Amino acid sequence: MLFTTGTTLSVPALTGAIMCMGVATANSILVISFARERLAYHGDPVLAAVEAGFTPLSPRLHDRAGHDHRHGAHGAGLGDGGEQNAPLGRAVIGGLVFATCATLLFVPVVFSIIHGRHAARRDRRKIPPAQAGEAYA
Repeated sequence: MLFTTGTTLSVPALTGAIMCMGVATANSILVISFARERLAYHGDPVLAAVEAGFTPLSPRLHDRAGHDHRHGAHGAGLGDGGEQNAPLGRAVIGGLVFATCATLLFVPVVFSIIHGRHAARRDRRKIPPAQAGEAYA
């Protein structure tokens, strides 16, 4: 977002980037936690990843819209001294757009790949699922 708007990298922009990393991490933890619950329920890592990506879609998009609404004035540089906070708002908006896409697309894909490989390895070694699940506990 900073690149597309021609905004220089500054301390407020870096602060916004750090803030977005925290939000993305928290959202990713929630997606992985939900995917692990669904994996324990039906045992299919791909189906668990799809459910983890689509089930929280509406709340995540509402949360994103709220963040955009709050930081939109900052990003536009409106108001007295708004140009000082503009890099912060632009970094937050751009970072949250990327973080939302990564959380809802990239994280479930990586989850399904890792757990799919684990299931294939378990099947090759003929370990009963109950014992293999104990390793995660």
